Amino acid sequence: MPAVLECRDLARRYRGPAGALEVLDGAELRVEAGEVVAILGPSGSGKSTLIHLLAGLDAPDAGEVWWGELPVHTRKPRELASERARHLGLVFQNHYLLAELSLLENVMLPATIRGLRDDARARALLQRVGLSSRQDAVPGKVSGGERQRAAVARALALEPPLLLADEPTGSLDRANARAVFDLLLELARERGTAVVMVTHDEDLVRPVARRYHLEGGRLQPVSAGG
Repeated sequence: MPAVLECRDLARRYRGPAGALEVLDGAELRVEAGEVVAILGPSGSGKSTLIHLLAGLDAPDAGEVWWGELPVHTRKPRELASERARHLGLVFQNHYLLAELSLLENVMLPATIRGLRDDARARALLQRVGLSSRQDAVPGKVSGGERQRAAVARALALEPPLLLADEPTGSLDRANARAVFDLLLELARERGTAVVMVTHDEDLVRPVARRYHLEGGRLQPVSAGG
């Protein structure tokens, strides 16, 4: 059976005044259903570039990205836009909730766009992330931690097999960061959702068995005691 997500020999470079900057050089990763993978590295190490490539939001200069049996690297952006919602959910440091919509309407949005509106599922997801009592509030009326939990619920609205999270706790205080991180781990266990999370917070993701440092454009495994 193919992995939920796989990248092979992934490379991405940018042109700058001093010449080519090699952000990724031969990155390799394979993620199975239900696995949680943490990718660590300081700001500027290429973590966000990697997550954008894995999500099909950017194209590699070389290498391959696969969502199951779908070769992402061979598809045009318009093709990927229609496939993305079926294969993965995305959570970013900024929640990107629509300010004029309630939390419930925000969570319903992915399914509504695809003509699959399911109020009951959206309500169940908000209950699962502890926001049933806040479902009618707009994002500006809830806390940062609540907005991010709503963003997680929205990312799971179409039951994707994979969740990609780019610094999802970066704007939160320690207590809320831990709550959102623990929620991601619980959802992975409960639903068999694979989670790939990039972060600079090593202490937060220490419980994750599969951790990598992004160093010199390559993903280097972190030892169990690291």
